[in-house]
Amino acid sequence: MPDLDQSRQPSSSGGTATSDSAGRPGLLRSFVHRLAGDPLELPVEGHLPSFEGATGWLNSEPLTPDGLRGRVVLVDFWTYTCINWLRTAPYLRAWAAKYGGQGLTVIGAHTPEFGFERSLENVTEQSRRLGVEYPIAIDSDYGVWRAFANHFWPAVYIADAEGRIRYHHFGEEAYAETEMVIQQLLLDAGADGIDQDLVMVEPHGIEVAADWRTLRSPETYTGYRQANGFAQEGEARFDAARRYAAPARLPLNQWALDGSWTVAGHAALLDEAGGRIAFEFHARDVNLVMGPVSRDGTPIAFRVFLDGRPATDAIGEDVAADGTGTIRDQRTYQLIRQPGAIADRRFEIEFLEPGVEAYCFTFG
Repeated sequence: MPDLDQSRQPSSSGGTATSDSAGRPGLLRSFVHRLAGDPLELPVEGHLPSFEGATGWLNSEPLTPDGLRGRVVLVDFWTYTCINWLRTAPYLRAWAAKYGGQGLTVIGAHTPEFGFERSLENVTEQSRRLGVEYPIAIDSDYGVWRAFANHFWPAVYIADAEGRIRYHHFGEEAYAETEMVIQQLLLDAGADGIDQDLVMVEPHGIEVAADWRTLRSPETYTGYRQANGFAQEGEARFDAARRYAAPARLPLNQWALDGSWTVAGHAALLDEAGGRIAFEFHARDVNLVMGPVSRDGTPIAFRVFLDGRPATDAIGEDVAADGTGTIRDQRTYQLIRQPGAIADRRFEIEFLEPGVEAYCFTFG
């Protein structure tokens, strides 16, 4: 698996040149503005690799570098549960819509992190739900990922009309910079009438950018292969059912189980109804990658709490006004979005039926 600890960190934006582990020359990571018509200096970073490693395609016939000659190509590595990618999605959709008729092809290379993201049915369903209408290379065997020597979600590579990679960016942000690169390469390819105003997006729900000023809780996995912050690690029985009792108080960024759970390598699995996960966090948003173990369509109800009370005044987009929700598929659920000042708080989620797999907390 790729280097997950680095793959979901926000991109640097200190206004200095950067380079990545693959040795590609870096670009200035923070643009304020530039003179109209002043071209960007874009190095040649290699040639657009093959997509032969894709196991399938959605929204398109299979695409090739030769077949794409004459078009500017943006390749975006994503996986549909990745919170950092979800927050870039409004821009990708907007760029595909604005520039598609002027010579830009956006390709989403969907490379899974979790096992359920290898399911073509899941990817098809979630890409439709998320409005991803541009071509998707299904990269379930990491063939495209390896061809690009990629290590991150999200990752953007842009090739010019001659098939040469001229730009890359890892992580969120740098949206103005990325769009200016698209515009420059389209102009270089002879496109006329390029509107050089930048797209304006209005993200909603989970796609809203994190509040980086108040974010003090890290991405946290619950499966023991990558788990961190597990307050009960010393008493846990891995790959076996055990009854846990969550402590009344938790240090910041630690989490605990309550009820009968099996902590497996990939996730924590609830064995009996009424189980809870508690997490002491500091952030505006709480998200959880989770889903039903069974794919028979049976929904699983849950309730969310803040500091012991139903979280009715801080609900995420997947929670009803009374603090309840339903799990129907395997994806990232936004559970908490707090208004007002942010402080250390105790989050809890209670599942009213067994059969839930909880994979990873993210925050925003």
